[in-house]
Amino acid sequence: MASSAALSTESSAPAAVEWLLSPSPVPYEAALEAMDARVGAILQGRAPEAIWLLEHPPLYTAGTSAAPEELLDPPRFPVFGSGRGGRFTYHGPGQRVAYVMLDLSARGRDVRAFVHALEAWLIATLARLGVEGERHEGQIGVFAGEAKIASIGIRLRHWVSFHGVSLNVDPDLSHFAGIVPCGRTSPVTSLAALGVDADMRRVDAALRSAFEETLGAVSANACR
Repeated sequence: MASSAALSTESSAPAAVEWLLSPSPVPYEAALEAMDARVGAILQGRAPEAIWLLEHPPLYTAGTSAAPEELLDPPRFPVFGSGRGGRFTYHGPGQRVAYVMLDLSARGRDVRAFVHALEAWLIATLARLGVEGERHEGQIGVFAGEAKIASIGIRLRHWVSFHGVSLNVDPDLSHFAGIVPCGRTSPVTSLAALGVDADMRRVDAALRSAFEETLGAVSANACR
């Protein structure tokens, strides 16, 4: 690919979801631009559905339900309005972000079921890594015990999704102190904090395998 944030393709959509990887941290605004272009291409039938794995530099994002008072330390990191659902969240090195650009017209057009499926994907991923992930009643995301380990925030355009999920692999957990994460005072944890091997390649392999199990087949590609 031409750049770490270039996602568009001119091929017609195959049955499998395209699996994309950016090896270097991607600036948030560049990611938004790339997702926007890819969603447009999916809607026009010029590109397949895609899962994009990446990391971001340290930053906070505000979802459509974010309350200003939940940003506790505004000068700490850049803050971006995201347009996704949810409230404030943190992204940074050591956190695997997976942006999901999937066509819900072919998946039932049921947003609640789609979020449930994303949670199932994360729980299956954690199981492959030796962690028991669970849902908490009335909350979106996945928990390890009482601590949140993965978040979900999506947006739809004509039933094609973008934004997605984030899994804490080995981020600096103190960075979450600048916000009220997802509007909750629950603690936040990571694979590394739980004593799990936090090699990102191992995590990516688990994400891919679990995705095939819960949401469908993928095809490999590298996003350079």
